[in-house]
This record gives sequence, C-alpha cells and structure tokens, in this order.
Amino acid sequence: QGFKPVVPTEYSPDLIFGTSRPSPAFPATEPYLGTNKVVDLQRIFQRTDGLPVHLKLGYPDRLLYRTTMALTIGGTIYCLIALVIASQPRKQ
Repeated sequence: QGFKPVVPTEYSPDLIFGTSRPSPAFPATEPYLGTNKVVDLQRIFQRTDGLPVHLKLGYPDRLLYRTTMALTIGGTIYCLIALVIASQPRKQ
C-alpha cells in the first residue's frame, strides 16, 4: 500500500536553489521570491563614510546601539553596587 505521493511523479518542479531568477513553476507573488536586496545592502555597507558596520543603516541602528550600551553600563553599575552591599558585614 504505502503513502500516495503528494506531487504526481511525472511533474517535477524546477530547482529554485542555486538559481538567480525565480523558477517558472512558481508564481512571482510568493513571499520568499521577492526582489534581490543583496546588491543594495552591499552598496550601503561597503561605503567609505567612516561609520562602523553596525551603525550603517541609520537611526534604527543608532537607537539599538545606544540602548544596548545604556543597558550594559547600567547593568555593570548595578552589579558593582550589589557587590559592595554584599561585601559589607551585617549589623547585629
């Protein structure tokens, strides 16, 4: 008996991996077959404007970077304060 094949055996879709253009077997409206943004992102990230890579995309990157730095510095200060408090002997 076995399982019935989902796709008929006489139909084999074209390979979509390793090709630079969408396969004609799939419509172009599929969400994973959008436009290729790699070239545009390469152009942005390879500019010589003096910015580090993690800040090249503008405001969202700056916001994430500053938030991360604030949380890191705040966490370090909190840990140091907790260590100072823990190192003090308890009063009886």
